[in-house]
Amino acid sequence: MRCNFLVAASMAFVALPAFAADAIDAAADGGEIVVTALPIPRGDAAYDIVSIDRERLTGTASNRIEDVLRDVAGFQQFRRTDSRTANPTSQGATLRALGGNASSRALVLLDGAPVADPFAGYIPWFALAPERLGAVRVTRGAGAGAFGSGALAGTIELQSADAATLPGLQAELDYGSRNSLSANAVGSAKLGAGSASVFGRYDRGDGYIIIPQGQRGPADIPAKYRQGSLGFHVSAPLTDDIQLLVNGLGFKDDRVRGVAGNATDITGANTSVRLLGQGKWQWEALAYLQSMTFSNTVTALDATRSIGTPSLNQYNTPATGIGGKFEIRPSVGDGIELRLGVDARDEVGRTEEMSRYLLGRFTRLREGGGHNTVFGAYVEASAEPIERVTLTAGGRIDRWKIADGFLHEVDAQTFATTIDSHPADRSKWEPTGRGGIAYDVTDAIKLRGAAYLGYRLPTLNELYRPFRVGADATGSNAALRPERLKGVEAGVDFRPLPSLRLGVTAFANRLNNAIGNVTVGVGPGTYPEVGFVAAGGIYRQRQNLDAIVAKGIEAEAHAKVGDFRLDGSYAYTRARVHSSGLAAALDGLRPAQTPTHQASATLGWVPIANSLVAVTGRYISGQSEDDLGVRLLGDVTTLDAVIEVPLARGISATLRGENLTNTLVDSGVSTTGIIDRGTPRTLTIGVRFSR
Repeated sequence: MRCNFLVAASMAFVALPAFAADAIDAAADGGEIVVTALPIPRGDAAYDIVSIDRERLTGTASNRIEDVLRDVAGFQQFRRTDSRTANPTSQGATLRALGGNASSRALVLLDGAPVADPFAGYIPWFALAPERLGAVRVTRGAGAGAFGSGALAGTIELQSADAATLPGLQAELDYGSRNSLSANAVGSAKLGAGSASVFGRYDRGDGYIIIPQGQRGPADIPAKYRQGSLGFHVSAPLTDDIQLLVNGLGFKDDRVRGVAGNATDITGANTSVRLLGQGKWQWEALAYLQSMTFSNTVTALDATRSIGTPSLNQYNTPATGIGGKFEIRPSVGDGIELRLGVDARDEVGRTEEMSRYLLGRFTRLREGGGHNTVFGAYVEASAEPIERVTLTAGGRIDRWKIADGFLHEVDAQTFATTIDSHPADRSKWEPTGRGGIAYDVTDAIKLRGAAYLGYRLPTLNELYRPFRVGADATGSNAALRPERLKGVEAGVDFRPLPSLRLGVTAFANRLNNAIGNVTVGVGPGTYPEVGFVAAGGIYRQRQNLDAIVAKGIEAEAHAKVGDFRLDGSYAYTRARVHSSGLAAALDGLRPAQTPTHQASATLGWVPIANSLVAVTGRYISGQSEDDLGVRLLGDVTTLDAVIEVPLARGISATLRGENLTNTLVDSGVSTTGIIDRGTPRTLTIGVRFSR
């Protein structure tokens, strides 16, 4: 059945462009297509929203989307490494310091469709090339619109650029430190009254040794990577009022995490089809399909980091996600906007792996997985009861089901069953909602406030897959309850000039049943699901904490003065764990991997047409590696720069520098004090062609 599904997905990926092209050919010749989404809801004026334009998306030192998102106050991944080096499963996305977990607590959408891996919840950032995007929109705070289960901490909406935004052809080739090579190309064309674009990207590099000089041993090698993606975006008018949008994306990623035998592989394909109705009653229909496969091998090193021993071979983790939504906005009168919608998401996946390496062989064969489904309906209304005041309120109801879960393990030699767990299916109705008010005091000053409820279903990975990292082991928990968040916020936006925008937001969030990795034992010892944990190792289990309470302030500043541009952000968050029972030792601590302070500032200068000089400084305060706050990561300040110089018409040279001061970026630390470091100084030079 899995094979049949992949064949069907591949056929859809190939057939969709032809279908869209036929629709374009059938459309009448006419004006340019500018509609790629429904209008921004009027009620969004009450929420804390940040937009990133194409100029900023394509002007970063790393040329990676996760680096761009670090401009947004409160955006966070579990580790301080990017998609060239990190283990992919640590690359979820969250907002507002609701950390302590590698799964995504923010909903990441590409042209309206979720992109998180259906099994583990991580984001394939390497496949989301900035050069093919037109804009990014980040809403902080729980959302009650479509796909509510994912929008616990907010929503990150990535929007593809259309032919009106893209050049006819753009290509870039970069070469840099540690034999790195990056090549990307985007081509677009108007076809009748529609448009089409295709894009591709390839990245490779020999990588850096992730262990600092004084701690590394003979077995430590550079963290190599090789990544590629290929896709298309098609827009076609079917009638005067109906627009067809079709997306396809295929991607492949291979990484070696600094030790021979520590390797990951991702293969995936995503497709989506949208119909937009722009008549008196606006509407949107979306259907999407995801197919992803992940593999992971882990090698443990001895104390001298000289000899590696296999500890895990997660050789196959197939996962599929399928879903869609339908939203309609009836015409109900002047000053009032109504949104009605239904959506569904179906996720199925499993892990197949070999574990417990003893006497030269793996002694256990393990499979685990399940099936999560969510069906929901939502309604939101916005109104302007008096001049300069906008009121908005919305609610949704979800019916979720956690089903077909299992964890099965056998002895690799005798095939005798050692674990056979089949937890009972569960389902529940889950209500959430949000509401807010915006008051335009003057044309330059807006006051806003909002309150919201949100939830997140545990991932299949959290429910059914135990894992190891070095000497530490973590057990799964099929009894995990959904996380539920309630929060309030108040803010002010100040825009005295079109070229100057300032914003400040204060918030308070309480995340009940927060899922975390909780220390419940110390090696040496034998523990459920994972077996023997050696001396110095820690045994943890995924558990629901009583709550994580996060309170803080976020500030944004954006200004353009002549040829100069400044973008800055700052987030202060006081986050604390409330816990009892087996997790009582965590009570009052800061959640793992959660900084108190985050700051980012970029100063850009355009001295002549088609040029750029930009410098970005970032600061992240210290944080704890583990749940008990024993392993600490220091604060980090980094400096990046980009220079683009035109050479001839349509041709420019680019110079990029990451971490120019070569600061040691602590990304992780083991029980023995071994540091896992983030990107060191990296320099690249390239050429860009655009016509």
